[in-house]
Amino acid sequence: MARTAESRPAAAIELLRQNSLTTLVQRELERRILAGELVPGAKLNEADIAGELGVSRGPVREAFRALEQSGLVRTEKNRGVYVRQVSLEEANEIYEVRAALEATVGRLAAKRIRPEQVERIREVVKKMHAVGRARDPEAYYPLNVEFHELLLEAADNRALAATYRRVVNELDLYRRETLARSADNIPISTRDHEAIVNAVAKGDEKLAERLLFEHVINSRERLHRALASPPARAGKGAREAA
Repeated sequence: MARTAESRPAAAIELLRQNSLTTLVQRELERRILAGELVPGAKLNEADIAGELGVSRGPVREAFRALEQSGLVRTEKNRGVYVRQVSLEEANEIYEVRAALEATVGRLAAKRIRPEQVERIREVVKKMHAVGRARDPEAYYPLNVEFHELLLEAADNRALAATYRRVVNELDLYRRETLARSADNIPISTRDHEAIVNAVAKGDEKLAERLLFEHVINSRERLHRALASPPARAGKGAREAA
């Protein structure tokens, strides 16, 4: 009995270690996918990744499952795991879903946001203006992500946040293939964000809802225009402002 009791803490520690490793592997693979280091359609080899990251194959396998649930990879039976590819038709549909979700985020944020959250978002918009003058998509993109994440935090709805992040991940996979063509849209996007935070700060739920819906639909239109134009800076790896 004593040996069984002693084995329980060890088993618990091993379980915690495996879960921690899974999280670390998942975050690293997610970073690589969203940064474009792992391109859409790329095959992910479990053994290679385990060796590269210095972990066993178990955490990598679990990370693959989590990434599939979040919409970043797909598993093909008897073939393996691949970074997900999203077609233009799928992207159009996902944009419609994202627009509806963003509208809900705006409405709830306008209802629930706290003064300190407003200030944090305004600081992000100030940085967006500075980056926009330089037309630097690489610097702009993380600010854009931070802006929408802060609004999502202000909306204070975990179920909405989980669904929203999955949808946004799917669009990031697609947009990465069509960026480096729309840096001139950064000031337009920044003005959108400024109007949104002003509406949210005033507690105008309907206006915030409408502005965020229109922002996403307009982003989709800019995406289509970008696809019809050659990249402004080949190989830059810039992202569309949205």
